[in-house]
Amino acid sequence: MRNWQKAATGRARLVERIVKVESYAGYRSDERPVRLVFGERAEEVKMVEDRWYSPGATYFRVVVESGDRYILRHDDVQDVWTLEGFRGATGPTGGARLIH
Repeated sequence: MRNWQKAATGRARLVERIVKVESYAGYRSDERPVRLVFGERAEEVKMVEDRWYSPGATYFRVVVESGDRYILRHDDVQDVWTLEGFRGATGPTGGARLIH
């Protein structure tokens, strides 16, 4: 068995999570995200920290009003937003806030 196969054994499978994103459309469509919608709950994007491009997709690292950070991927061809990463806001003890 190869090393990468050993490392992957017993780990949860990464599943692509499609999210609803409301975006600002300026000189191009879906120029930047302004709101994330998770079921009944909406989070306003306070700041776009970073943006980078890959063939066929644009990535955004955003901070929402609660202080949580998300990495979003917008597929330019399919016009689909996916959640690629998450980091909870720092809690009062200085550690990362746990999300259940």
